[in-house]
Amino acid sequence: MFTWRIAACLIGLALLGGCGSRVDAEQARVCRSTLPALNLGTHITVTRIAPGPLPRTVRVEYTVKRPGRPLLDRFVICQFAAEGLAARKADLIGLATEYNLLSGANLYLLKRYYLDTPEGVAGDPGGVPEAGVLELSPEIAYSLQQLLVSLPRTAIYALLSVAYALVFGMTGRINLAFGELAAVGAAATVAGAAFAMIGLSITSPVVGLALGVLATLFASALHGMVGGYFTIGRVRSASTQPSLIATVGLSLFLMEYLRLVQSPVTVWLPPIWAEALPLARAGDFLVSLTPISLITTGIGLVTALKLLWLMKATPYGRAWRAYADDARAAALFGVDSKKLLLATLGLASATAGLSGLLIVVQYGGLGFAGGFQYGLKALIAAIIGGIGSVPGALLGGLAVGLFETLWSAYLPIEARDIALYAALVVFLIFRPGGLLGLRDPTPRTV
Repeated sequence: MFTWRIAACLIGLALLGGCGSRVDAEQARVCRSTLPALNLGTHITVTRIAPGPLPRTVRVEYTVKRPGRPLLDRFVICQFAAEGLAARKADLIGLATEYNLLSGANLYLLKRYYLDTPEGVAGDPGGVPEAGVLELSPEIAYSLQQLLVSLPRTAIYALLSVAYALVFGMTGRINLAFGELAAVGAAATVAGAAFAMIGLSITSPVVGLALGVLATLFASALHGMVGGYFTIGRVRSASTQPSLIATVGLSLFLMEYLRLVQSPVTVWLPPIWAEALPLARAGDFLVSLTPISLITTGIGLVTALKLLWLMKATPYGRAWRAYADDARAAALFGVDSKKLLLATLGLASATAGLSGLLIVVQYGGLGFAGGFQYGLKALIAAIIGGIGSVPGALLGGLAVGLFETLWSAYLPIEARDIALYAALVVFLIFRPGGLLGLRDPTPRTV
Protein backbone atom coordinates (compact mmCIF):
# COMPACT_ATOMS: atom_id res chain seq x y z
CA MET A 1 0.00 0.00 0.00
CA PHE A 2 2.85 2.33 0.89
CA THR A 3 4.56 1.67 -2.45
CA TRP A 4 1.43 2.57 -4.44
CA ARG A 5 0.98 5.77 -2.44
CA ILE A 6 4.54 6.79 -3.22
CA ALA A 7 4.00 5.98 -6.90
CA ALA A 8 0.84 8.12 -6.95
CA CYS A 9 2.70 11.04 -5.37
CA LEU A 10 5.53 10.77 -7.89
CA ILE A 11 3.16 10.71 -10.84
CA GLY A 12 1.34 13.76 -9.42
CA LEU A 13 4.62 15.66 -9.09
CA ALA A 14 5.55 14.70 -12.65
CA LEU A 15 2.23 16.02 -13.90
CA LEU A 16 2.80 19.30 -12.08
CA GLY A 17 6.23 19.57 -13.63
CA GLY A 18 4.83 18.86 -17.08
CA CYS A 19 2.11 21.48 -16.70
CA GLY A 20 4.66 24.13 -15.85
CA SER A 21 6.97 23.37 -18.78
CA ARG A 22 5.72 24.23 -22.28
CA VAL A 23 8.97 24.62 -24.21
CA ASP A 24 11.72 22.02 -23.94
CA ALA A 25 14.83 23.69 -22.55
CA GLU A 26 17.26 21.73 -24.76
CA GLN A 27 15.31 22.58 -27.91
CA ALA A 28 15.13 26.23 -26.87
CA ARG A 29 18.90 26.27 -26.35
CA VAL A 30 19.59 24.78 -29.79
CA CYS A 31 17.21 27.24 -31.43
CA ARG A 32 18.78 30.23 -29.64
CA SER A 33 22.25 29.03 -30.66
CA THR A 34 21.39 29.53 -34.33
CA LEU A 35 20.86 33.27 -33.86
CA PRO A 36 24.52 34.42 -33.99
CA ALA A 37 25.01 32.52 -37.27
CA LEU A 38 21.94 34.21 -38.76
CA ASN A 39 22.94 37.69 -37.55
CA LEU A 40 26.70 38.08 -37.87
CA GLY A 41 28.32 40.99 -36.08
CA THR A 42 25.22 42.08 -34.14
CA HIS A 43 24.09 42.29 -30.54
CA ILE A 44 21.18 39.87 -29.95
CA THR A 45 18.62 40.05 -27.16
CA VAL A 46 16.02 37.29 -26.84
CA THR A 47 12.61 38.71 -25.95
CA ARG A 48 10.28 35.69 -26.06
CA ILE A 49 10.41 31.90 -26.36
CA ALA A 50 7.18 30.01 -27.10
CA PRO A 51 5.90 26.88 -28.85
CA GLY A 52 5.82 27.19 -32.62
CA PRO A 53 2.81 26.85 -34.92
CA LEU A 54 3.54 23.18 -35.76
CA PRO A 55 4.26 20.14 -33.59
CA ARG A 56 7.84 19.89 -32.32
CA THR A 57 8.60 23.53 -33.17
CA VAL A 58 9.93 26.39 -31.06
CA ARG A 59 9.54 30.09 -31.85
CA VAL A 60 12.21 32.49 -30.60
CA GLU A 61 11.59 36.22 -30.89
CA TYR A 62 14.57 38.56 -30.52
CA THR A 63 15.93 41.99 -31.30
CA VAL A 64 19.04 42.77 -33.34
CA LYS A 65 21.20 45.84 -32.75
CA ARG A 66 23.63 46.89 -35.48
CA PRO A 67 26.00 49.85 -35.09
CA GLY A 68 24.40 52.99 -36.48
CA ARG A 69 21.09 51.28 -37.31
CA PRO A 70 17.73 51.15 -35.53
CA LEU A 71 16.73 48.17 -33.44
CA LEU A 72 15.30 45.35 -35.57
CA ASP A 73 12.68 42.85 -34.38
CA ARG A 74 13.14 39.34 -35.74
CA PHE A 75 12.06 35.78 -35.05
CA VAL A 76 13.09 32.24 -35.91
CA ILE A 77 11.08 29.00 -35.87
CA CYS A 78 12.97 25.76 -35.33
CA GLN A 79 11.57 22.29 -35.98
CA PHE A 80 12.98 19.21 -34.28
CA ALA A 81 12.94 15.49 -35.07
CA ALA A 82 11.26 14.38 -31.82
CA GLU A 83 10.18 15.51 -28.38
CA GLY A 84 9.88 14.38 -24.77
CA LEU A 85 12.21 11.50 -23.87
CA ALA A 86 13.18 10.67 -27.47
CA ALA A 87 16.92 10.59 -28.13
CA ARG A 88 16.65 12.84 -31.23
CA LYS A 89 14.59 15.56 -29.62
CA ALA A 90 17.45 18.08 -29.99
CA ASP A 91 18.08 17.20 -33.67
CA LEU A 92 17.23 20.31 -35.70
CA ILE A 93 15.47 19.32 -38.96
CA GLY A 94 14.01 22.64 -40.10
CA LEU A 95 14.52 26.38 -39.61
CA ALA A 96 12.54 29.36 -40.83
CA THR A 97 12.91 33.11 -40.34
CA GLU A 98 10.53 35.94 -41.15
CA TYR A 99 12.20 36.09 -44.56
CA ASN A 100 12.42 32.52 -45.81
CA LEU A 101 12.79 28.82 -45.05
CA LEU A 102 16.39 27.67 -44.73
CA SER A 103 17.29 25.16 -47.45
CA GLY A 104 18.40 21.65 -46.61
CA ALA A 105 21.99 22.29 -47.70
CA ASN A 106 22.26 25.48 -45.64
CA LEU A 107 20.73 23.73 -42.63
CA TYR A 108 23.29 20.93 -42.92
CA LEU A 109 26.16 23.44 -43.08
CA LEU A 110 24.74 25.33 -40.10
CA LYS A 111 24.57 22.17 -38.00
CA ARG A 112 27.83 20.62 -39.17
CA TYR A 113 30.10 23.65 -39.02
CA TYR A 114 28.51 25.78 -36.32
CA LEU A 115 25.98 24.15 -33.97
CA ASP A 116 28.09 21.03 -33.45
CA THR A 117 31.22 23.03 -32.56
CA PRO A 118 32.28 24.52 -29.21
CA GLU A 119 31.83 27.98 -30.72
CA GLY A 120 28.21 27.19 -31.52
CA VAL A 121 27.50 25.98 -27.99
CA ALA A 122 29.19 29.05 -26.52
CA GLY A 123 27.32 31.34 -28.91
CA ASP A 124 23.97 30.88 -27.17
CA PRO A 125 22.77 34.45 -26.46
CA GLY A 126 20.81 33.27 -23.42
CA GLY A 127 17.17 33.34 -22.50
CA VAL A 128 14.73 36.15 -21.98
CA PRO A 129 16.13 38.83 -19.63
CA GLU A 130 14.36 38.58 -16.30
CA ALA A 131 12.89 41.73 -14.83
CA GLY A 132 11.41 42.26 -11.42
CA VAL A 133 13.34 39.51 -9.60
CA LEU A 134 14.85 40.18 -6.21
CA GLU A 135 18.22 41.96 -6.25
CA LEU A 136 20.84 40.47 -3.91
CA SER A 137 24.48 41.06 -3.15
CA PRO A 138 26.89 38.83 -5.11
CA GLU A 139 27.92 36.89 -1.99
CA ILE A 140 24.35 36.13 -0.90
CA ALA A 141 23.26 35.29 -4.45
CA TYR A 142 26.14 32.84 -4.89
CA SER A 143 25.45 31.16 -1.54
CA LEU A 144 21.73 30.91 -2.32
CA GLN A 145 22.47 29.31 -5.69
CA GLN A 146 24.72 26.73 -4.05
CA LEU A 147 22.02 25.85 -1.52
CA LEU A 148 19.48 25.39 -4.32
CA VAL A 149 21.94 23.20 -6.24
CA SER A 150 22.33 20.97 -3.17
CA LEU A 151 18.63 20.11 -2.92
CA PRO A 152 18.53 17.14 -5.36
CA ARG A 153 21.75 15.66 -4.01
CA THR A 154 20.45 15.99 -0.47
CA ALA A 155 17.25 14.14 -1.40
CA ILE A 156 19.25 11.32 -3.00
CA TYR A 157 21.54 10.86 0.01
CA ALA A 158 18.66 11.09 2.47
CA LEU A 159 16.59 8.36 0.80
CA LEU A 160 19.57 6.06 0.33
CA SER A 161 20.73 6.49 3.93
CA VAL A 162 17.22 5.59 5.16
CA ALA A 163 17.66 2.16 3.55
CA TYR A 164 20.69 1.50 5.76
CA ALA A 165 18.85 2.75 8.84
CA LEU A 166 15.80 0.53 8.28
CA VAL A 167 17.81 -2.69 8.02
CA PHE A 168 20.38 -1.89 10.69
CA GLY A 169 17.78 -0.63 13.15
CA MET A 170 15.93 -3.95 12.97
CA THR A 171 18.74 -6.50 12.55
CA GLY A 172 21.87 -4.72 13.76
CA ARG A 173 23.49 -5.57 10.42
CA ILE A 174 24.64 -3.41 7.53
CA ASN A 175 23.73 -4.25 3.95
CA LEU A 176 26.51 -2.89 1.76
CA ALA A 177 24.58 -3.56 -1.45
CA PHE A 178 22.21 -0.60 -1.27
CA GLY A 179 24.35 1.48 -3.62
CA GLU A 180 24.02 -1.26 -6.24
CA LEU A 181 20.27 -1.47 -5.55
CA ALA A 182 20.15 2.24 -6.40
CA ALA A 183 21.84 1.32 -9.69
CA VAL A 184 19.18 -1.38 -10.20
CA GLY A 185 16.53 1.29 -9.69
CA ALA A 186 18.28 3.56 -12.17
CA ALA A 187 18.41 0.79 -14.79
CA ALA A 188 14.71 0.02 -14.19
CA THR A 189 13.88 3.71 -14.66
CA VAL A 190 15.60 3.75 -18.04
CA ALA A 191 13.89 0.47 -18.97
CA GLY A 192 10.47 1.86 -18.06
CA ALA A 193 11.05 5.02 -20.09
CA ALA A 194 12.36 2.93 -23.01
CA PHE A 195 9.28 0.71 -22.91
CA ALA A 196 7.08 3.81 -23.09
CA MET A 197 8.97 5.05 -26.16
CA ILE A 198 9.59 1.77 -28.00
CA GLY A 199 6.79 -0.50 -26.83
CA LEU A 200 4.01 2.09 -26.56
CA SER A 201 5.40 4.74 -28.98
CA ILE A 202 4.85 7.40 -26.31
CA THR A 203 7.57 10.02 -25.81
CA SER A 204 5.76 11.98 -23.09
CA PRO A 205 8.05 12.48 -20.07
CA VAL A 206 5.06 12.06 -17.76
CA VAL A 207 4.24 8.58 -19.06
CA GLY A 208 7.91 7.58 -19.21
CA LEU A 209 8.53 8.76 -15.66
CA ALA A 210 5.37 7.04 -14.38
CA LEU A 211 6.40 3.70 -15.91
CA GLY A 212 9.92 4.26 -14.63
CA VAL A 213 8.61 4.74 -11.09
CA LEU A 214 6.63 1.51 -11.19
CA ALA A 215 9.54 -0.44 -12.73
CA THR A 216 11.99 1.01 -10.20
CA LEU A 217 9.95 0.18 -7.11
CA PHE A 218 9.23 -3.35 -8.33
CA ALA A 219 12.75 -4.21 -9.51
CA SER A 220 14.64 -2.78 -6.54
CA ALA A 221 12.26 -4.27 -3.96
CA LEU A 222 12.41 -7.70 -5.61
CA HIS A 223 16.20 -7.75 -5.90
CA GLY A 224 16.62 -6.37 -2.40
CA MET A 225 14.23 -8.83 -0.75
CA VAL A 226 15.77 -11.88 -2.42
CA GLY A 227 19.36 -10.78 -1.92
CA GLY A 228 18.80 -9.51 1.61
CA TYR A 229 17.01 -12.69 2.65
CA PHE A 230 19.98 -14.87 1.68
CA THR A 231 22.68 -12.52 3.01
CA ILE A 232 20.98 -11.34 6.21
CA GLY A 233 18.00 -13.57 6.93
CA ARG A 234 19.75 -16.89 6.28
CA VAL A 235 23.21 -16.00 7.64
CA ARG A 236 22.55 -16.56 11.33
CA SER A 237 25.56 -15.96 13.50
CA ALA A 238 26.30 -14.15 16.73
CA SER A 239 28.91 -12.15 14.84
CA THR A 240 27.79 -9.67 12.21
CA GLN A 241 30.91 -10.18 10.08
CA PRO A 242 29.66 -13.18 8.03
CA SER A 243 26.52 -11.27 7.06
CA LEU A 244 28.58 -8.16 6.23
CA ILE A 245 30.86 -10.19 3.98
CA ALA A 246 27.82 -11.78 2.32
CA THR A 247 26.40 -8.34 1.48
CA VAL A 248 29.76 -7.44 -0.08
CA GLY A 249 29.33 -10.48 -2.29
CA LEU A 250 25.77 -9.39 -3.10
CA SER A 251 27.09 -5.95 -4.04
CA LEU A 252 29.65 -7.43 -6.43
CA PHE A 253 27.05 -9.80 -7.86
CA LEU A 254 24.59 -6.97 -8.57
CA MET A 255 27.34 -4.86 -10.13
CA GLU A 256 28.37 -7.63 -12.52
CA TYR A 257 24.74 -8.56 -13.12
CA LEU A 258 23.98 -4.98 -14.22
CA ARG A 259 27.06 -4.93 -16.43
CA LEU A 260 25.87 -8.01 -18.28
CA VAL A 261 22.21 -6.98 -18.49
CA GLN A 262 22.57 -3.34 -19.53
CA SER A 263 26.12 -3.50 -20.99
CA PRO A 264 29.04 -1.40 -19.72
CA VAL A 265 27.78 1.60 -21.71
CA THR A 266 25.61 3.90 -19.62
CA VAL A 267 22.27 4.71 -21.25
CA TRP A 268 21.44 8.39 -20.75
CA LEU A 269 17.98 9.90 -20.75
CA PRO A 270 17.66 13.32 -22.42
CA PRO A 271 17.10 16.23 -20.03
CA ILE A 272 13.49 17.02 -19.20
CA TRP A 273 11.95 20.07 -17.54
CA ALA A 274 15.39 21.69 -17.40
CA GLU A 275 14.59 25.35 -18.12
CA ALA A 276 15.84 27.74 -15.44
CA LEU A 277 13.26 29.41 -13.20
CA PRO A 278 14.68 32.79 -12.08
CA LEU A 279 14.45 33.56 -8.37
CA ALA A 280 16.90 36.41 -7.76
CA ARG A 281 19.88 38.11 -9.31
CA ALA A 282 23.09 39.97 -8.56
CA GLY A 283 23.93 42.01 -11.63
CA ASP A 284 24.34 39.55 -14.50
CA PHE A 285 24.39 36.55 -12.14
CA LEU A 286 20.94 34.93 -12.05
CA VAL A 287 19.88 32.68 -9.18
CA SER A 288 17.68 29.98 -10.67
CA LEU A 289 16.19 26.55 -10.12
CA THR A 290 14.97 24.04 -12.69
CA PRO A 291 11.57 22.32 -12.55
CA ILE A 292 13.21 18.89 -12.47
CA SER A 293 15.20 19.94 -9.39
CA LEU A 294 11.94 20.97 -7.75
CA ILE A 295 10.36 17.63 -8.67
CA THR A 296 13.37 15.66 -7.41
CA THR A 297 13.39 17.55 -4.14
CA GLY A 298 9.62 17.20 -3.84
CA ILE A 299 9.85 13.44 -4.34
CA GLY A 300 12.48 13.23 -1.63
CA LEU A 301 10.44 15.37 0.77
CA VAL A 302 7.18 13.49 0.18
CA THR A 303 8.91 10.12 0.57
CA ALA A 304 10.64 11.25 3.77
CA LEU A 305 7.36 12.43 5.29
CA LYS A 306 5.67 9.18 4.26
CA LEU A 307 8.44 7.14 5.84
CA LEU A 308 8.25 9.07 9.11
CA TRP A 309 4.49 8.58 9.16
CA LEU A 310 4.89 4.89 8.34
CA MET A 311 7.29 4.32 11.21
CA LYS A 312 5.18 6.32 13.66
CA ALA A 313 1.53 5.55 12.97
CA THR A 314 1.17 2.17 11.24
CA PRO A 315 1.19 -1.44 12.47
CA TYR A 316 4.37 -2.06 10.49
CA GLY A 317 6.12 0.86 12.19
CA ARG A 318 5.06 -0.29 15.64
CA ALA A 319 6.21 -3.84 14.91
CA TRP A 320 9.54 -2.54 13.58
CA ARG A 321 10.15 -0.39 16.64
CA ALA A 322 9.15 -3.20 19.01
CA TYR A 323 11.46 -5.68 17.30
CA ALA A 324 14.31 -3.16 17.23
CA ASP A 325 13.93 -2.55 20.98
CA ASP A 326 13.59 -6.21 22.06
CA ALA A 327 13.30 -8.94 19.46
CA ARG A 328 12.34 -11.69 21.93
CA ALA A 329 9.65 -9.65 23.61
CA ALA A 330 8.25 -8.64 20.22
CA ALA A 331 8.07 -12.31 19.18
CA LEU A 332 6.17 -13.13 22.39
CA PHE A 333 3.62 -10.48 21.47
CA GLY A 334 3.04 -11.97 18.03
CA VAL A 335 5.51 -10.17 15.75
CA ASP A 336 6.50 -12.49 12.89
CA SER A 337 10.20 -11.85 12.47
CA LYS A 338 10.43 -13.41 8.97
CA LYS A 339 7.58 -11.37 7.53
CA LEU A 340 8.85 -8.23 9.25
CA LEU A 341 12.35 -8.80 7.84
CA LEU A 342 11.04 -9.29 4.29
CA ALA A 343 8.85 -6.19 4.58
CA THR A 344 11.80 -4.17 5.88
CA LEU A 345 14.11 -5.42 3.14
CA GLY A 346 11.48 -4.62 0.51
CA LEU A 347 10.83 -1.14 1.88
CA ALA A 348 14.54 -0.34 2.28
CA SER A 349 15.36 -1.64 -1.20
CA ALA A 350 12.48 0.27 -2.80
CA THR A 351 13.72 3.43 -1.09
CA ALA A 352 17.25 2.78 -2.39
CA GLY A 353 15.86 2.17 -5.88
CA LEU A 354 13.90 5.40 -5.67
CA SER A 355 17.15 7.26 -5.02
CA GLY A 356 18.45 5.70 -8.24
CA LEU A 357 15.42 7.06 -10.07
CA LEU A 358 16.18 10.53 -8.71
CA ILE A 359 19.76 10.22 -9.98
CA VAL A 360 18.53 9.36 -13.48
CA VAL A 361 15.92 12.12 -13.79
CA GLN A 362 18.26 14.71 -12.27
CA TYR A 363 21.60 13.82 -13.87
CA GLY A 364 20.60 11.66 -16.85
CA GLY A 365 21.95 8.21 -15.97
CA LEU A 366 23.89 5.94 -13.62
CA GLY A 367 26.37 3.29 -14.74
CA PHE A 368 26.48 -0.28 -13.51
CA ALA A 369 29.29 0.60 -11.06
CA GLY A 370 28.12 4.13 -10.26
CA GLY A 371 26.02 3.13 -7.26
CA PHE A 372 29.04 2.23 -5.13
CA GLN A 373 30.08 5.83 -4.48
CA TYR A 374 26.53 6.90 -3.71
CA GLY A 375 26.07 3.95 -1.37
CA LEU A 376 29.31 4.68 0.48
CA LYS A 377 28.42 8.33 1.07
CA ALA A 378 24.87 7.42 2.07
CA LEU A 379 26.31 4.99 4.64
CA ILE A 380 28.41 7.85 6.00
CA ALA A 381 25.25 9.96 6.18
CA ALA A 382 23.42 7.20 8.05
CA ILE A 383 26.27 6.87 10.57
CA ILE A 384 26.50 10.62 11.11
CA GLY A 385 22.76 10.91 11.57
CA GLY A 386 22.55 7.88 13.84
CA ILE A 387 22.42 4.55 12.03
CA GLY A 388 19.28 2.69 13.03
CA SER A 389 17.28 5.93 13.30
CA VAL A 390 15.11 6.86 10.30
CA PRO A 391 14.92 10.59 11.27
CA GLY A 392 18.66 10.49 11.94
CA ALA A 393 19.35 9.03 8.51
CA LEU A 394 17.31 11.79 6.87
CA LEU A 395 19.19 14.40 8.89
CA GLY A 396 22.52 12.79 7.99
CA GLY A 397 21.64 12.86 4.29
CA LEU A 398 20.83 16.55 4.59
CA ALA A 399 24.14 17.18 6.37
CA VAL A 400 26.26 15.28 3.84
CA GLY A 401 24.51 16.86 0.84
CA LEU A 402 25.03 20.37 2.20
CA PHE A 403 28.60 19.59 3.22
CA GLU A 404 29.56 18.39 -0.26
CA THR A 405 27.93 21.31 -2.03
CA LEU A 406 29.35 24.03 0.21
CA TRP A 407 32.81 22.48 0.21
CA SER A 408 32.77 22.31 -3.60
CA ALA A 409 31.65 25.95 -3.78
CA TYR A 410 34.23 27.51 -1.47
CA LEU A 411 37.11 25.03 -0.99
CA PRO A 412 39.29 22.83 -3.22
CA ILE A 413 36.98 20.20 -4.69
CA GLU A 414 39.74 17.58 -4.92
CA ALA A 415 39.89 17.48 -1.10
CA ARG A 416 36.13 17.17 -0.61
CA ASP A 417 35.91 13.41 -0.15
CA ILE A 418 38.92 13.38 2.16
CA ALA A 419 37.24 16.02 4.32
CA LEU A 420 34.00 13.98 4.39
CA TYR A 421 35.81 10.83 5.54
CA ALA A 422 37.68 12.88 8.13
CA ALA A 423 34.34 14.20 9.42
CA LEU A 424 33.16 10.59 9.75
CA VAL A 425 36.22 9.76 11.85
CA VAL A 426 35.48 12.73 14.12
CA PHE A 427 31.89 11.56 14.61
CA LEU A 428 32.99 8.00 15.36
CA ILE A 429 35.39 9.27 18.01
CA PHE A 430 33.29 11.90 19.77
CA ARG A 431 29.71 10.81 19.01
CA PRO A 432 29.66 7.24 17.72
CA GLY A 433 25.88 7.10 18.04
CA GLY A 434 25.44 9.93 15.55
CA LEU A 435 23.24 13.01 15.79
CA LEU A 436 20.00 11.22 16.71
CA GLY A 437 21.30 7.76 17.58
CA LEU A 438 22.58 6.28 20.81
CA ARG A 439 24.34 8.67 23.16
CA ASP A 440 26.50 5.97 24.72
CA PRO A 441 30.16 6.90 24.16
CA THR A 442 30.98 3.24 23.53
CA PRO A 443 30.73 2.47 19.83
CA ARG A 444 28.12 -0.08 18.85
CA THR A 445 29.21 -3.36 17.34
CA VAL A 446 28.99 -3.33 13.55
